[in-house]
Amino acid sequence: MNAIALDSRASILIIESDQLLAENISVDLQESGYFPVVAHNTAIGLHQVTELQPALIVIDRMLGGESGLSLCRHLREMGCTAPILIFMARDTVDDRVACLESGADDYFLKPYRCEEFLDLVKLYLKSEDNHSDMLRFADLVLDLATRRAIRNHRAIDLTMKEFDLLKYLMEHPREVLTREQILENVWGYDFLGESNVIEVYIRYLRLKIEEEGEKRLIQTVRGVGYVLREA
Repeated sequence: MNAIALDSRASILIIESDQLLAENISVDLQESGYFPVVAHNTAIGLHQVTELQPALIVIDRMLGGESGLSLCRHLREMGCTAPILIFMARDTVDDRVACLESGADDYFLKPYRCEEFLDLVKLYLKSEDNHSDMLRFADLVLDLATRRAIRNHRAIDLTMKEFDLLKYLMEHPREVLTREQILENVWGYDFLGESNVIEVYIRYLRLKIEEEGEKRLIQTVRGVGYVLREA
């Protein structure tokens, strides 16, 4: 594989209890020009997240009896905004929903396939071409370079999927977007059944952008979807 040019921030934390699998993933990442770090349990993983501030985190759903999804949820509660990929053995609707509701940005399936995994990593670590672009609606600004929202001079850190969701809404102001449109354009899935993934992420966004009592901008259109507009 050809090494690719990356800056020092492109460190990837692999939280995986299967030592052979972790080693295979680590070698593939290293050969592709990344800086992988392996943690074999949740305690070490949490420590490495704090110390390393990785650009991306890979977590196995099953960590030697511990829950990778619980770890993912805990990382989000800690304020971690790095993209998180979950390694899963099954691909049912319920599994996808559980993965996304835990705060993960995406998942990949066992058995491990090097090229598919590296393509996913590149997708989440790709550089932004539009470093100065911003989206604006009312008093809310979305900085596409820093991937932060700004409201009343307050910078708001967003996870990858929170950013993608808010960006999609701000690209279509005052347009009612159906749940199906949001799922397809933000998550890339045609449909996830009756899951409440969108509702969960809308709640996350509202908590962050209304933290200081600002008025609501993301409105619910009952039975249809959501719209970005002033009430």
